[in-house]
Amino acid sequence: MAINYEQLMAMKRLGQKYSYRDRDVMLYALGIGMGADPLDEKELAFVNEATVTARPLKVVPTFASVAAGFSEPGEFNLNSIALDGERDITFHSTLPPAADITADSSVTAVYDKGKDKGAVIRFRTVLKGSHGEPLATMVTSYFARGDGGFGGPSDGQPKPHQRPSRAPDQILNIPTRADQGLIYRLCGDRHPLHSDPESARQFGFPRLILHGMCTYGITCRGILQTYADFDPSAFRRHAARFSSPVYPGETVTLEMWKDGNVISFEARVKERAVAVVKNGMTMLG
Repeated sequence: MAINYEQLMAMKRLGQKYSYRDRDVMLYALGIGMGADPLDEKELAFVNEATVTARPLKVVPTFASVAAGFSEPGEFNLNSIALDGERDITFHSTLPPAADITADSSVTAVYDKGKDKGAVIRFRTVLKGSHGEPLATMVTSYFARGDGGFGGPSDGQPKPHQRPSRAPDQILNIPTRADQGLIYRLCGDRHPLHSDPESARQFGFPRLILHGMCTYGITCRGILQTYADFDPSAFRRHAARFSSPVYPGETVTLEMWKDGNVISFEARVKERAVAVVKNGMTMLG
């Protein structure tokens, strides 16, 4: 069935209630690979609350992407699977290690790329604290390969952030574990192509793939380490486009360019020289 443009544009869900606790925060940090060295005090601050000297547990900024689970505007009822195309999170405040929150989600745009080229659905989700204060605003783009040709608008998509033409200012190699997808899926996305080899093959992959949002978190972790001295409060925005999946066990090479408070970044898989994240941009405060 073809996309009903007017119906999709009207979709919204307001006041969705969620809660998370320190266990969820630490699981997310472990899911994106933090704490691999249990003697690294800076990373331990994100995965361990049990300390002799009391200190607050830190929260990785991109935990916002899983804090409210799949807080979407509703059921899209597409003909094909919706794949993550991009994610753009603006941080209004530093996330607390535990909170009761609400999420307001609404579709903001639907683009028709053509009958054989698919459709793009963009929606915005605003996370709010228990007193209604904004915590983060997330813009999500889903790409549905089999849903183009419905007669909707094709122009108007935001232009992607362009990285500088010079060589990267910093390059960081971040290894992933063979079991990383099995850990990250416990943060909420339990699609079987990340955990069941047969399912992955049915979707055309030779083996299990890592969640795109796990790769997104890994890029945040790299910039947190390289340019923010592990201070989550430094993050104002983190945006990226997904271009190819990572296979668990591969090394993510993060290339970064710093211009004032803006960090441009791209990521590729070292073993296959394949770009996995493009047009990345982080704004620091």
